[in-house]
Amino acid sequence: MHRAKPMRMRWPLALSTCAVLLATAVVVARSVAEEKPVAEPSGKKPWMFSEANLPVGFPQPGPINEVVVKDYPAYRLARVTSAGKENGMFMQLFRHIERNEIAMTAPVEMSWHAEDGRLAKNPESMAFLYAAPTIGQAGGDPKDSRVVVDDIQPFKVVSIALRGSYDASTFERGYKQLQAWLADHPEWVAEGEPRTMAYNSPFVPGFAKVSEVQIAIRRVDAGK
Repeated sequence: MHRAKPMRMRWPLALSTCAVLLATAVVVARSVAEEKPVAEPSGKKPWMFSEANLPVGFPQPGPINEVVVKDYPAYRLARVTSAGKENGMFMQLFRHIERNEIAMTAPVEMSWHAEDGRLAKNPESMAFLYAAPTIGQAGGDPKDSRVVVDDIQPFKVVSIALRGSYDASTFERGYKQLQAWLADHPEWVAEGEPRTMAYNSPFVPGFAKVSEVQIAIRRVDAGK
C-alpha cells in the first residue's frame, strides 16, 4: 500500500494573514449575522486560512456568495456515517488516517439529508479526502467497521462558498440559494444529497471559516 507521509497543518497562522483578519473581522461577522453577502473579487480564490493541501486536481474554493458550476475529478475518501445522535465522526476519521499514515487534506466533506425540502439538523456523514486516489485502498477499515474507504468518480456540482460556522444555519443559507439557482436553470437536475465542503479547522474563528455548499448535478438531456 502506498502511503503518504503525515503533513502537519500550517499552524500558527502568519502575522500578515492575521492582520487581514483583524481588518475585516467586524464587517464579515456582521454580514454573517445578518446573512448578507460580503463583496469579494468574483472568480478568485477568497482570502482564507490555508491549513492543508487540496486533493490532486481539486478546484479552488470560492468565489464567496456566488453560485457556480464546478467539475471534480476522481478521488478517494474515508467516510463515517452518523449513528443516531453520536457526535464522534471527526475523531474516528482522524484516528483512521493517523494509524494508516494518511496525510490530512482540506476540505472535509459533510453530507446532509434533505427530505421534502426539509434539512436534517446535523450532517448525515463525514469524510476525509485522500491527497490522491492512488493512496491506500478502497474497502472497510479492519480497525473500525464504521470507516469505509470509497472511490468517487468525476462529477459536476453547483456550488456556493460561504463564511460562517459549520452548522446547519450556514448550510441552509447556501442550500436555499442553490435551490433557487436550480429552479432558474431547469436544464440541470440535482443528483444525491447536498454536502458541505469545510476548509478550516476549529482553530479558525467561525466568522472567518470558509465552506462550500454543493449539490451534484447533471444535464437533463445527458445520455440521450
